[in-house]
Amino acid sequence: MGSELVQPWPGLNRKSNHAWIKLLLVTLLFGVAFRFFVSSSNQRLVLPDYARHAFFGGLHWTESASLEPGPEKDFDVEEIDAGDQRTSDAQQDFLQERRCDIFTGEWVYNPSGPLYTNDTCRFIESTQNCMTNGRQDREYLYWKWKPYGCDLPAFNGEKFLESMRNKSWALIGDSILRNHVQSMLCLLSRIEDPEEVYHDEAFKSRRWHFKSHNFTLSLIWSPFLIKADIFENDDGESKADLELHLDILDKNWTDLYQNFDYVMISTGQWFLKTAIYWDNGTVIGCHYCKGRNLTDVSIGYAYRRTLQEVFQFINSSPHKPIVYYRTWSPDHFENGEWWSGGTCNRTQPYKKGEYNGKDIDRLMRKIEYDEFNDAIRLGGSPMRLLDTFDLSLLRPDSHSGPFRTFRPFDEQGRRKPNVVNDCLHWCVPGAIDAWNDLLMHMLGI
Repeated sequence: MGSELVQPWPGLNRKSNHAWIKLLLVTLLFGVAFRFFVSSSNQRLVLPDYARHAFFGGLHWTESASLEPGPEKDFDVEEIDAGDQRTSDAQQDFLQERRCDIFTGEWVYNPSGPLYTNDTCRFIESTQNCMTNGRQDREYLYWKWKPYGCDLPAFNGEKFLESMRNKSWALIGDSILRNHVQSMLCLLSRIEDPEEVYHDEAFKSRRWHFKSHNFTLSLIWSPFLIKADIFENDDGESKADLELHLDILDKNWTDLYQNFDYVMISTGQWFLKTAIYWDNGTVIGCHYCKGRNLTDVSIGYAYRRTLQEVFQFINSSPHKPIVYYRTWSPDHFENGEWWSGGTCNRTQPYKKGEYNGKDIDRLMRKIEYDEFNDAIRLGGSPMRLLDTFDLSLLRPDSHSGPFRTFRPFDEQGRRKPNVVNDCLHWCVPGAIDAWNDLLMHMLGI
């Protein structure tokens, strides 16, 4: 090998050849090391390792990643030298994809408006059909979620149905998830009108079949995800306190879990209700039980305990669907709550940083991050976090408000008696449609 190295330098003796060879090798090694250092530095600058990029964007999870929210923007575009010929177009596309966090952005004006209306979709329930119920302002319909550093295409029902041919979805949770299903059905029915093939007595759990794609979409009512004894009507009027069994999952969804290729799970707001807590067959306490001689148990404890049971079940199940956990949905009650005259009269989105939510929002969100992060580290099942919190937090204008009721105002513009504002659920169409845009991106279709 030595003779091969010295052949290009025929005018030098052997001793000099060795010296030049050493010098050449040192120079080459230094150059390679310098190039690697610069490249690594650039990667650290533009390729963050926190989980919302490594995981939420459809890339592989790494043990070093954390599910704590990252910065709103990793770096300015100007930090990449546009004239650097060493970075190919393909590399630029890759860097662009990596630095885009679809869950962090702002709402921008969208003159094209929603993909459907209340007149073209038959799946909108009356309490979310704001236009039919008399809402006159329309500005809430003309906003689009725009992540920082990239664009989020609108939901494509044709691509979605084609990719779900011969597959089944289940969406498991509470009335906010049912609200989400309305949006999904409206978007999909533009391509194919599904047939309802099942509903329970109260029409809370339902199933639809898209015949030409052999695709099944199931809605499973399970507001706590755990076993719950509920003693209230649809208006929230209770005849007795809730009783929750923190160590027993709700069979309404666990018995059907093996039937699905994709699952979306969410819960949250029902945990704010007064409830007696059971664990291992024993009452361990209560949340906000006046006049009862029971230990006070925090909402946070019950919520954390529930998510631990849910994620343990998912990880240990021999059936491995792709599971999405959708995060906490904030309300926007002002000047009171549901029961005390609270309202949500705003007509435009908040700007970033203008509103940061309530203490309970931050508490429940942190618990979700903690428990989801722990479940991912333990492994066992493909899980993804559909983080709708930030984009929902910025939309106080898109709730049903008084228009959960048909024509809630009289001819003089006065609110009719017994009309309650709904500042938790969402008008359909409206801001909730962006949740399906996020889902479409995460599916990679």
